[in-house]
Amino acid sequence: MEAAILDHVPDGLLDLPATSLAEKLGGPTLIHIPGRRPNPLFVSVIQHGNEISGWDAIRRLLKGRYRFEPLPRSLALFIGNVDAAAQNKRRLPDQPDYNRCWPGAGGAHHHVHDMMQAITDHMRLLKPFASIDIHNNTGENPHYAAVNSIEPERLNLATRFSRTVIFFTEPGGVQSMAFGEFCPAVTLECGQPYDASGTDHAMTFLESVLSIKQFPDQLPDPEDLDLFQVTTVVRVPPALSFTFNGEQADVQMESGLDRLNFTEIPPGTRLAAVQSNHPHALLATDSDGYDCTEDWFRVDEGQLFTRKPAMPAMFSTDIEVVRQDCLCYLMERMRIHQPSAGSHQHPELPENLP
Repeated sequence: MEAAILDHVPDGLLDLPATSLAEKLGGPTLIHIPGRRPNPLFVSVIQHGNEISGWDAIRRLLKGRYRFEPLPRSLALFIGNVDAAAQNKRRLPDQPDYNRCWPGAGGAHHHVHDMMQAITDHMRLLKPFASIDIHNNTGENPHYAAVNSIEPERLNLATRFSRTVIFFTEPGGVQSMAFGEFCPAVTLECGQPYDASGTDHAMTFLESVLSIKQFPDQLPDPEDLDLFQVTTVVRVPPALSFTFNGEQADVQMESGLDRLNFTEIPPGTRLAAVQSNHPHALLATDSDGYDCTEDWFRVDEGQLFTRKPAMPAMFSTDIEVVRQDCLCYLMERMRIHQPSAGSHQHPELPENLP
């Protein structure tokens, strides 16, 4: 499987919704669009077929003022899983997750890995100015940016989108981690896919980044940054059934769990009712891949509770998404140490707050 590489936007492409891209493109496509500055901004959209805010933002951007004038900077646009987009699905049953197939991914090899390696190699030679991977999510979350390394350029890029920034190192094989090896790279989370505010926010951000000449080499002011670190991923064991609507299942989740996203919840918060007092109604894995379920959750008389304070993100109440990805992530607040005045050293690594 290879991605098509084009040097122009096909006629009529910008008039199409995400669900019609497969008919026009036939598969994943990388489109180079020239601009006044040659080092391109790389933008990835539709890696998950039902996450459309990035594509709709690009359509509006290129059909607006830049329909008649050149872009301030060249643009390299990657349009990903168009087959899943045609069915309004995150991915199809026979597909891997596109955003787990970039260089650095583990697990079984798939031909999508070869495609992502080829795109990465191709773009590395072009020395991109920055990389932006645009996503949506299924629960109630604020718009936020995510980075895989604590560096001034990445954090300054991220905070142009939102003061809320997440630092994560797992899962591997994501686009931002692969491109972060050779340019500032961020992931954008633009809320739910059919909320127009996500498209508006992404388009405004893209337009601003295309006009930047360079990023500041100093870390953002701590007052302008709410930084969190993902420490744990939470999944439902594959053998267990689960629901969010009160129907009978092994694990009957509380409705509206996504309202807990980005809030600090206390120990003893009830998350679900569990049939047969199952001791492992959820599975929690830390950033090193170790099972930490017992640290986070307990089952008492058929009820699942948190053991300690937690801050979830991306709690999803979409059963298909939970099966294909996870139930949520758990985070901790972080702070970064600014280098002392006159210091030429790199900023120190982040420190978790107690």
